[in-house]
Amino acid sequence: MEKGILKTPIGEFKGNERENCFEYLGIPYAKAKRFEYAEEINGYDKVDATKFGPACPQYRQFFPHLDVPERLFYQKEFRDGLEFVYDEDCLNLNIYTPKQEGSYPVLVYIHGGGFNSMCNSESYLDGEAYTSRGIILVVINYRVGVFGYLTDPEIKKSLGREGNFGLDDMLVALSWVKHHIDSFGGDPSNISVMGQSAGAISLQYLCLSPLAQGLFNRAIMLSGAGAFPKFALPLPAEKTNSYWEEVKIAAKVNSFEEFKALGVKEVLSAVEMVKANRKDNLRNTMPVIDGYLIKEGIDKLIKHPLKLDYMVGYTNNDMFTFILSNMAHKYSKHNGAYLYFFDVDAPGDDNEAFHSSDLRYVFDTLDKSWRPYDEEDNRIAKLMCDYIASFIKSGDPNGDNRPTWIKGKRPLCISKKKIGMGKRPTLRLIRNTFKGDPK
Repeated sequence: MEKGILKTPIGEFKGNERENCFEYLGIPYAKAKRFEYAEEINGYDKVDATKFGPACPQYRQFFPHLDVPERLFYQKEFRDGLEFVYDEDCLNLNIYTPKQEGSYPVLVYIHGGGFNSMCNSESYLDGEAYTSRGIILVVINYRVGVFGYLTDPEIKKSLGREGNFGLDDMLVALSWVKHHIDSFGGDPSNISVMGQSAGAISLQYLCLSPLAQGLFNRAIMLSGAGAFPKFALPLPAEKTNSYWEEVKIAAKVNSFEEFKALGVKEVLSAVEMVKANRKDNLRNTMPVIDGYLIKEGIDKLIKHPLKLDYMVGYTNNDMFTFILSNMAHKYSKHNGAYLYFFDVDAPGDDNEAFHSSDLRYVFDTLDKSWRPYDEEDNRIAKLMCDYIASFIKSGDPNGDNRPTWIKGKRPLCISKKKIGMGKRPTLRLIRNTFKGDPK
């Protein structure tokens, strides 16, 4: 291989050669027109994969809301000092590969963000922790917010279904990985998928769809596994039409076609106007029962997930901690999942083991944070990566020189006092009660 140049059956990719891995950034995996479903890309000429691709347009592009403490908190946590480009042509992925040739297991990561924000170039993300363990990491972008989850009768009339553009993007991305990761040294017969928060919930939905059968072998769901209470379950697509009709009224258009033709800022501005006056925004801007990807109620589908290896986890000061912990424990018991409870307080403030605090440990990117992590934090990060890497390779996270992790109901408790199997933990009083995913 020429330095940073990878020639494959599907095209030539110019990436970055790092000390311990190659990275190929911003590779387009699909094309999609606004409010239409994505079509997988299967051939390229020469691709410059040396820099991150665009993020999906989202509220923070024009309305960062940094006067809201939770928004400012996560801005500082994962985004400060970074520059982001937003474009509707955002269906791209980043691939991190070991430098030695081989056929490596693959981990695909789906970011969170309340179905409304974030992207595949946040500061906690990097592939070296896994490439050094003989694993390829793929991190995907997908459409979020209005561009990912708008419903409208005109869409169903022309396309046969409506909504779930973002969830469909994930399915298309996984199909791309299945078809083409061997060109990057990956083993298409050994693919795992990890999602966090809204990414975990999305992965949960895919694990309940026969359309995802055969695309991956293992699922890792962080802070989002299991069926939510009925008040948070996906609605039938048509039940969300009125919400989006209100958005169109706010945009001062007379038809779906006029709304579809608006500029990005005009679209997002109309959404902001509606969000300011409604309390059910998240429920209307998330995946819906579309009869295709989600065929019926999740509370029914959850009883028959795909036959995969599962790992699930949650943190002690998580978003809706008691709900997430109950979901995770039930799911672990019913599906023989490996369950962890993350109880490591993040240093530098009093937010304890907050929602998403485990991400820098999961990717071993503590050194990219402003927080004063210590040697014990670094030891825990490396231990978590060892567990996850073993699980990706074989379906069993256990190995030499680390506490045995038994799958089922009891969690592996991860703290600075103890790492090992324990009874169901007593959750601490939550200091931060978030009213939705704040990212």
